[in-house]
Amino acid sequence: MTDIDEQLKELSRGTEEILPEDGLALRLNKKAQLIVKAGFDPTAPDLHLGHTVLINKMRQFQEFGHEVVFLIGDFTGMIGDPSGRNATRPPLSRDEIAANAATYEAQIFKILDPTATRIEFNSTWMSKIDAAGLIRIAAQHTVARMLERDDFNNRYRSGQPIAVHELLYPLVQGYDSVALRADVELGGTDQKFNLLVGRQLQQHYGQDPQIVMTTPLLVGLDGAQKMSKSLGNYIGITDAPDEMFGKIMSISDDLMWQYFELLSFRRLDDIAALKTSVTEGMNPRDAKFELAREIVARFHRTDLASRAQEAFIARFRQGEMPESIPEVDVASRDGGLGIAHILKAAGLVSSTSEAFRMIGQGAVRVDGERVEDRGREVAAGSTHIYQVGKRKFARVRLT
Repeated sequence: MTDIDEQLKELSRGTEEILPEDGLALRLNKKAQLIVKAGFDPTAPDLHLGHTVLINKMRQFQEFGHEVVFLIGDFTGMIGDPSGRNATRPPLSRDEIAANAATYEAQIFKILDPTATRIEFNSTWMSKIDAAGLIRIAAQHTVARMLERDDFNNRYRSGQPIAVHELLYPLVQGYDSVALRADVELGGTDQKFNLLVGRQLQQHYGQDPQIVMTTPLLVGLDGAQKMSKSLGNYIGITDAPDEMFGKIMSISDDLMWQYFELLSFRRLDDIAALKTSVTEGMNPRDAKFELAREIVARFHRTDLASRAQEAFIARFRQGEMPESIPEVDVASRDGGLGIAHILKAAGLVSSTSEAFRMIGQGAVRVDGERVEDRGREVAAGSTHIYQVGKRKFARVRLT
């Protein structure tokens, strides 16, 4: 196997599309060191595991000697990424963006090699472009093409407003590729349109158009929608070891395999062997233990990952948690639901008054932690294991 064949096999892992299909192979044959770009808007102070799917791919490029650029979209963050949105995202202030961006650098170096990573801010070049320059960039795209995007098209057809500044977002992201002379741009499947705009603009400016590589969107703890802070179904990479371990253990057995493929640094044949073992009778929980230990160790330490597993076992297994826990979907109201209503809807109590009484008696636990606040609200999109008394359990996904 040639070096390029080896790179293609590893770099293609966990990707949804590579465009053009033979583009990466051709570019690797043309250049020994590629410039690989991935952009992140600092819309929240902390990154979650969904973000690390791209960062893991950047690490793979680093290991093959390529130059990776972690682009912080401090300029695009003021526009607000419309991708996948059914409403206009409120732009962030400069102070909010600066505060959030400051936390990113320390977090990404839990995965990336700091000596081989370029950190750039797209305000570096965008702040130097005046109104006339932005108009010239905008002239390279049409409104009709913009409305081909599913999110814009859906909003247009349903009569929901599309702000003019939102149409600028793909153009600015595309111009970032021009400024960086990117050979490859990485993004989630919801970013495909924006990444292709980058190819178009590079061609206009006389550059070789970048290779587009999209990765699947990591499904969140609700088992349905992509991991997102706004949906509350996320695992933050700054979460405490016990919290991170418990959240990973709460995902469904089926979803576990997507997490292995997109988040684990194990070889694909090792993951396949583990999956075969589960098929042949191995307890899926034990495979999930391995996943949780690996991820907690990556963002904390190996000893803390082991302690987190021991604490999890002490909370649940020694508490006679059943091997099989029923999974229940409960509909939320206004983005969340009170815990008493959740317990009733999940069939763990017969009424909300019983729920209040059981909480008062210290008989209610969420992910092993005793609940004391009878008015506790749980965010929509979350998945937790609820326990009432010693024998009633349910894994509840709040939709």
